[in-house]
Amino acid sequence: MISLLKAREKLLSPLFSSTIRRLSSSLSYSREDSRDSEVLIHPSADVHPSAVIGKGVSVGPYCTIGSSVKLGNGCILYPSSHIFGNTELGESCVLMTGAVVGDELPGYTVLGCNNIIGHHAVVGVKCQDLKYKNGDECFLCIGNNNEIREFCSIHRSSKPSDKTVIGDNNLIMGSCHIAHDCKIGDRNIFANNTLLAGHVTVEDYTHTAGATVIHQFCHIGSFAFIGGGSVVSQDVPKYMMVTGERAELRGLNLEGLKRNGFTMSEVKSLRAAYRKIFMSTETVSLSLEERLTKLEQDQELYSVPAVSAMLQSIRDSFTETRRGICKFRQWLDS
Repeated sequence: MISLLKAREKLLSPLFSSTIRRLSSSLSYSREDSRDSEVLIHPSADVHPSAVIGKGVSVGPYCTIGSSVKLGNGCILYPSSHIFGNTELGESCVLMTGAVVGDELPGYTVLGCNNIIGHHAVVGVKCQDLKYKNGDECFLCIGNNNEIREFCSIHRSSKPSDKTVIGDNNLIMGSCHIAHDCKIGDRNIFANNTLLAGHVTVEDYTHTAGATVIHQFCHIGSFAFIGGGSVVSQDVPKYMMVTGERAELRGLNLEGLKRNGFTMSEVKSLRAAYRKIFMSTETVSLSLEERLTKLEQDQELYSVPAVSAMLQSIRDSFTETRRGICKFRQWLDS
């Protein structure tokens, strides 16, 4: 019996080896050698010969790379990810499975270095603004070191005179939406299902909780916090916290200020200024404009850069093209 098994193994071994070699050959990546590194492209990937591929790029099975695409060194495309149109990726960008970047439209999509595009995210496609006219150029520019998670959608601008812009080091969690012509700064955190309508501006170091909705043309100041489930229909000034079904000011974003290195002295000055503006105990009722003017005359407080920046942020919200600030309540603590 043992001798029979050995004979069968000797007979079948060459067949198994031959089959494995054929299978391995059919699954192997094509290699384009260079002095510094090699490009790995799976045979099932559809890579246009006019595409510019950097060194050390890895393209997985069933990927698509269009004719006008430029990939920087070290980019990785996981299976079934796609890049279309006039699209450029900087070095070391990663497209997870199912991600789509760019569109066959006039204009361009540009990403910097070290960006991660999550599973089935759609970045740089046509906007959903009915004012967009077919044939118009539209643009999206994304900086460096951003993580854009699964099922996010980020759209190009709605007109040739504008751009959708995202800065550096942002974390955009799953199922977020950033619409046409938005301007996003640096080091922001958008929790899951944060939705930004068109023309929204978000400065730096802001944080949204989940299921936040921001109305078109709103402006979110630096170091602001937006509570979960909030609908923001007016501006949020710098350093402030809003929450509620119709978002209202609820004080300063104290935890965010502390985490981002604001000193106790700065926080104390900001709290004092906030109280003078929004929690005044004076017997004679003053308008918001009068309170701002009075605070600007307080040399001790107004000389603190953070305080003057907060006041300017509030004033800017009342200029002709802006929406004013969110409503506020007089809470006991800020």
